[in-house]
Amino acid sequence: MTPLMCLAAAVFFEARDQPLEGQRAVAEVVLNRVASPRWPNEVCDVVFERKQFSFTHDGKHDRYWEHMDNVYDRQAVRIADAVAISALDGDRIGLTSTHYHATYVSPSWSNHYHRDGKIGSHIFYTAPEGK
Repeated sequence: MTPLMCLAAAVFFEARDQPLEGQRAVAEVVLNRVASPRWPNEVCDVVFERKQFSFTHDGKHDRYWEHMDNVYDRQAVRIADAVAISALDGDRIGLTSTHYHATYVSPSWSNHYHRDGKIGSHIFYTAPEGK
């Protein structure tokens, strides 16, 4: 897959039910990781790094572009593509976040990271130095 497809897949599967700002934030988390020496320096390597994003290890296929069964999914595919294109072109919202989770879970790591804020049903965090 191309970097565009990998980033769009992350946006689609992780945030398609979120407001546009939340989808953009998920894309920015991926790109913040790419820019950091702590993670791989390629979009696809970050997205598909072992157990980093839930959709990559749920046992289902990751071909977001095949989700065309209903108008909602067709629209979500188009939005994910547009968000990924925009983010890869440098259109950022200014987050430093490197992590996020849904509001209905409480991962143990979240107590050790700087909470940046909540967008939709995701809480975003920046990893402290060395984490």
